[in-house]
Amino acid sequence: MTDKIDVVYTEDEIDKRIAELGAQITRDYKGKEITMVCILKGAASFACELAKRIDLPMEMEYMRCSSYGNETESSGVVKIDLDLDHPIRGKHILVVEDIIDTGRTMSYLLDILKDRGPADVKLCSLLDKPDRRVVDVTIDYTGFVIPDEFIAGYGLDYAQKYRNLPYIGVIDPEV
Repeated sequence: MTDKIDVVYTEDEIDKRIAELGAQITRDYKGKEITMVCILKGAASFACELAKRIDLPMEMEYMRCSSYGNETESSGVVKIDLDLDHPIRGKHILVVEDIIDTGRTMSYLLDILKDRGPADVKLCSLLDKPDRRVVDVTIDYTGFVIPDEFIAGYGLDYAQKYRNLPYIGVIDPEV
């Protein structure tokens, strides 16, 4: 079986939007050092490209949380598979995520990070799918707002496939 993928955002469109986000974050944090927290695995491609476009002193940390497994629907149960290596007390935290869907995972994660005493915590997501939201989450920096369709590419997967696509597309697994 081969999945059909219809391109929604091209590599050039994604690159342009990441450059805009990087410039905005640089302006907003002028004179400060930030700690970027990349949420693995999906946000890795986005976080690396975004980091190159932020002109500030920066530390990078990584976390891995799961609530999907190999399914297309969130299980609602959030598990931290990989935690930060260093304390974040007093630091300016920029959480970088691939997509905010129901908001459950990110709400849980943001609460955990805020309890660790950072100066502030802001959220940057490549994609926002507000039609699926069940928990309110404030996204400070949004790449693209998308409708309720299952997408993959540019770090986002479908059963661990398609992360390597240079574009973002809608998956039609029925083909």
